[in-house]
Amino acid sequence: MPDKVVTRFAPSPTGYLHIGGARTALFNWLYAKHTGGTMLLRIEDTDRERSTDAATAAILDGLSWLGLTWDGKPVSQFERAPRHREVAEELVRMGKAYYCYATPAELEAMRESARAKGLPPRYDGRWRDRDPSEAPAGAKGAIRIKAPTDGETVVHDLVQGEVRFPNKDLDDFIILRSDGNPTYMHAVVVDDHDMGVTHIIRGDDHLTNAARQTVIYRAMGWEVPSMSHIPLIHGADGAKLSKRHGALGVEAYRAMGYLPEALLNYLARLGWSHGDDEIMSIADMIAWFDIGDVNKGAARFDFAKLEALNGVHMRRMNDAALLDIFIATLPYLEGGPAIAARLDDRRKAQLLAALPGLKERAKTLVELVEGAAFLFVDRPLPDDEKAAALLGGEARAILRGAHAALATVSDWSAASAEAAIRAYAQAGGHKLGAVAQPLRAALTGKSTSPGVFDLLAVLGREESLARIADQID
Repeated sequence: MPDKVVTRFAPSPTGYLHIGGARTALFNWLYAKHTGGTMLLRIEDTDRERSTDAATAAILDGLSWLGLTWDGKPVSQFERAPRHREVAEELVRMGKAYYCYATPAELEAMRESARAKGLPPRYDGRWRDRDPSEAPAGAKGAIRIKAPTDGETVVHDLVQGEVRFPNKDLDDFIILRSDGNPTYMHAVVVDDHDMGVTHIIRGDDHLTNAARQTVIYRAMGWEVPSMSHIPLIHGADGAKLSKRHGALGVEAYRAMGYLPEALLNYLARLGWSHGDDEIMSIADMIAWFDIGDVNKGAARFDFAKLEALNGVHMRRMNDAALLDIFIATLPYLEGGPAIAARLDDRRKAQLLAALPGLKERAKTLVELVEGAAFLFVDRPLPDDEKAAALLGGEARAILRGAHAALATVSDWSAASAEAAIRAYAQAGGHKLGAVAQPLRAALTGKSTSPGVFDLLAVLGREESLARIADQID
């Protein structure tokens, strides 16, 4: 292994940071952290038609939200085009590459001929040994690498094992187009070399690129980085991940109320495991992660598992830390902005006091918004259908007695409120549930909530008695 591991995440800014890209970034980040190395960020923005500043901003925002920090400034691949040209021209000078003047019509004829024989389309090397002086006047040539013609190119992959590519299948591919623009295949090699990347960790859809890129490394006499091609993520049905499966941008997961740490835990477990450990902290993942332990087979994305895992992380999280994340995420959550607008110090304190009960019932921050809504409504509370049913019949008479019992409590707390209600229920021959259910409906406008005595403590004496009174009058 080199003195210091340098990984890189290299997204194309043609859209948001999708979930597969987030996992690739995570594996690069974890491996760098695990080995005491660094992770660099390169924006592969050479596709000028499709690359946008908005997509770049979305990728940086997604990585930052997940906590996947990179070292140094993001590198723009497009801005490095002069360097890519310089290396291509150097390869020509070294006799490792050459100018090709084949016309589009000639290239199409080669493709047609290959198709007719049932072979993959390949360039036939017609300019490989010709003198550039034979070029048509004024023609601008593309630069092609001289790929080896016999033997094989071997990629030593930490995930896939040793992968062999017969050199007869690697034609003399273009590294610099006739308009002077580098190809992706070439730009990646030059960038990775110049950035000092020691370990390339990326999706296994790049595995065939690895052989071609190895050809460029060897032609330049550069050391080939360690390669790891990780399996793609599939949907729960085994098909390639699409939007219906969850191939969304990470900002969609933020809006669905997932915690960054839970999402990272889930992504880490897609294709990598550490014994039977399901629940992992960031520190656990860094301590345990090794790229060589990643599976070869595709992993399946399962929303139900992610949601369950998120619920565990919420319940395990310190209340103050969960409150901070909750408040920071409110602008992105359905119903969140309305809560954020009313979040004064008093309600913040109430929310913190209510969190132990609320997080037991919530699997996402969206469910936390729904659960906490009772703190942010104006009196008289709107009752949902189930709550209204609980408030019918003799419920009002029971509430009248409960109100009177609670009005006598001076030292207000969950315990003192519970003692008063239990005594009232016993004296009136009521089951505790027959008192607690209408109380819950009166206090929250809903039929489910944290424990009713906790609700009384969180809302405080004045607000609790006023909400109950609204239902009696």
